[in-house]
Amino acid sequence: MPTDSPAPADTPRTPPAPAAQVPAPAPERAAHRDPGPGPTLRDPGGPATEAPRGYRAVFAVAEFRAVFAAHLLSLLGVVVSELALTVLVYDLTGSPLLSALTFALGLLPYIVGGTLFAGVADRYPARRVLVVCDLLCAACVAVMLVPATPVAGLLALRCLVAAIAPVFTGTRMAALTDILGEGDLYVLGRSLLRIVSQSAMLIGFGAGGVLLTVLSPRGAITVTVVTFLCSAALLRFGTRDRPARATATATGDGGGTLLKESLSGARLVLGDRRIRALMLLFWLPAMFVVAPEALAAPYADAIGAPPAALGLLLCAMAVGHIGAELFVGSALSPRNRSRIVLPAAAVGLLPLLVYVVRPGLPLALAALALAGAGAAYVIGLDQWFVDAVPQELRGRAMTLLTAGLMTVQGLGMALAGLAAEFFPVHQVVAGSGIIGTVCTLLLVAEVRRTAPGRMSDTEGRDGADRHVTSR
Repeated sequence: MPTDSPAPADTPRTPPAPAAQVPAPAPERAAHRDPGPGPTLRDPGGPATEAPRGYRAVFAVAEFRAVFAAHLLSLLGVVVSELALTVLVYDLTGSPLLSALTFALGLLPYIVGGTLFAGVADRYPARRVLVVCDLLCAACVAVMLVPATPVAGLLALRCLVAAIAPVFTGTRMAALTDILGEGDLYVLGRSLLRIVSQSAMLIGFGAGGVLLTVLSPRGAITVTVVTFLCSAALLRFGTRDRPARATATATGDGGGTLLKESLSGARLVLGDRRIRALMLLFWLPAMFVVAPEALAAPYADAIGAPPAALGLLLCAMAVGHIGAELFVGSALSPRNRSRIVLPAAAVGLLPLLVYVVRPGLPLALAALALAGAGAAYVIGLDQWFVDAVPQELRGRAMTLLTAGLMTVQGLGMALAGLAAEFFPVHQVVAGSGIIGTVCTLLLVAEVRRTAPGRMSDTEGRDGADRHVTSR
């Protein structure tokens, strides 16, 4: 299941004793600090070697390798199935609207699943939730393969898979804090999963196109069933079984229904001023930055670019994001990654202002790559978010974060398309950059005001406390 999220969590709290063995792992909740030089490990009879750091340190954790492989497999499968299902629906109906709706249904149900079922992420053991989600999605896709399944059934199953996705992703994000700790390894682990997501979109659509030249659409969809099952197996046998993060009693519902628990979790998360501001900082820039991708086809036509230009316009932002995230994750310390969060978020949408002059293909590609690079601020924001959310709410908070992120991107695409009905495409993209920058600057000011030490704990909890007492 895609989307995106016990080993040392950061550098050890105390220096390892000079001995001929590997030091014991640090506690799973490690202090968040700027790590110094990696600890030196000695192999008996051999030279001293430095412990892996950065992304290498994340891959040194066996459980993360299983999570990473499962994410890669299922994400590739989903991308292939989206393309194949779109072709299948078009073959069955001949309707461009229903074919396009197949893609839209991959985004719209996120808010439903993320709001109504978020309680699952904290109420049940993470490994069980992840495996069951994968198996449910495999079953849904398997039903799509039945020739007797009507088009309405195909679309309903697509909705169900999309509703399960935020629960899976939020649970995995919360589980990463158990696997990697809450320090720098968690941040880099989340970064790797994002990079995989961006890369899989590029590779998956290409692979799907190749598969559809040799297989029928249903044959290509079969690949997704296999990837879901492989993902479930990797998570079941490659990760530890840990207890549930919180019980109904711990969340204040006294054994209430899952729906009540999910909705109360959403109220608690959004009622906390600090958490709400950080969540909006994930959502708001993402809502505006999708405009050039949503309007790539009409813009390519407007500037008279060749058909191949459309693929370049769709890939440029992802390439910029991948490159910047790799650089920030590997070259900057945790302290410096934290320092660039607000400046990078504030200017991340400014490259879209180039569209004011209706740029040609080379300049447009450069602007899109820079806008994608601006999204690297989320590496530091990940650490702020996990520090701000109480452990017993973490699964629900991250499920809501994922659901909201996908929903606002879908909304942003729809609004950009609507605006392009009345204004030239290049003006819509430039307007998205201007409006998005103004809104982000206001949000950056709110994040600064809610920073630890800038407001009292009572002030930060006021919204959440009101919700608690109103139940």
